[in-house]
Amino acid sequence: MTFYQELQLNQIGSKAVIRGAETKKEKIRHTCIYFVKIAITMLFCMGFVMGFSAIFGDDNSIAGVVLLLFLMVFKNADFGIGMKDSLGVMGIIFAVLIVMPRLANSFDPITGMFINMGCIFLLAFLSCHNLLMFNQSTVVLGYLLLYGYDASGKTFALRSIGLLLGAAATILVFYRGHKKRTYKRNIKDLFSEFNIHSSRTQWQIALALGVSSIMCVVELLDLPRSMWAGIAAMSVMLPFEKDSKVRTKGRIPGNIIGGIVFLILYIILPPSFLSYAGIIGGIGVGLSATYGWQSLFNSFGAMAVATSLIGLEGAIFFRIFHNICGSLYGQVFYKLFSKSLRRFSSDKDGLTVV
Repeated sequence: MTFYQELQLNQIGSKAVIRGAETKKEKIRHTCIYFVKIAITMLFCMGFVMGFSAIFGDDNSIAGVVLLLFLMVFKNADFGIGMKDSLGVMGIIFAVLIVMPRLANSFDPITGMFINMGCIFLLAFLSCHNLLMFNQSTVVLGYLLLYGYDASGKTFALRSIGLLLGAAATILVFYRGHKKRTYKRNIKDLFSEFNIHSSRTQWQIALALGVSSIMCVVELLDLPRSMWAGIAAMSVMLPFEKDSKVRTKGRIPGNIIGGIVFLILYIILPPSFLSYAGIIGGIGVGLSATYGWQSLFNSFGAMAVATSLIGLEGAIFFRIFHNICGSLYGQVFYKLFSKSLRRFSSDKDGLTVV
């Protein structure tokens, strides 16, 4: 394996190569390449988001993060349909990301919930046809981040321009990465394969209903950072029960420990720590191969931003509280929703339901 090929591996792949080294010299070499990869990735991510913020404003740094996710993920991921239709889907996704989070925030929580439901379902339906791709971790997450970090006025105008340019860049990267692939499916097949009795369609509907409803509940209770609960629910609402349990078991302890570690660092380090918390978290995520550790370090940047808005105690408490509630709610909601649909299907077919 060449140096460049090792740089393309994810955390799990890199650590597998390190463990599989036959000699101490090889192990040191693979470990150094792993750290080089993390350093390059962090420098690129920091430079990209800082550059985006410098052009479109600090309040739009989250849009830079969303765009960065799209560029990095869709270099390799696809939608499982032909190129022409895929590019159309990408255009629809960015149209939703630009307009709909702002629109949903313009209404009361109930109306906003229905807007979020429609948008999340549309995004999941168009981009998550191949469940193994886990595209919701990018597309729906991007929507929730933009919803949670709302913008208006001049900031929204600059955000829209930035995302439009980002859409063009993502389409170019997507085309370059997938132009040689051929798919028999097109966008019409997505509609023809829509079936309320299929696990995929049930998951797409449940995802939209579950994520939107938990955020609505948080907002009706007048609690801050509703998108934290939505993201937590989304992360565990997976079509594969085993994966869902793993995510729940990793996310809840990860955020609890993350809150404790963040508090300790806040106490022992100077106030400037908040400016670098996201970087520290990013490095930690880069070194993490399990979801629990990733959840721990992912919480740093989120709590650092929230500290300036709702205070240290509020940031830590609601980060933990929303992730516990969102994770449990998402798992329970999906189980009950799936069970209800199975009962409905059985009743409709005239079968006896036990």
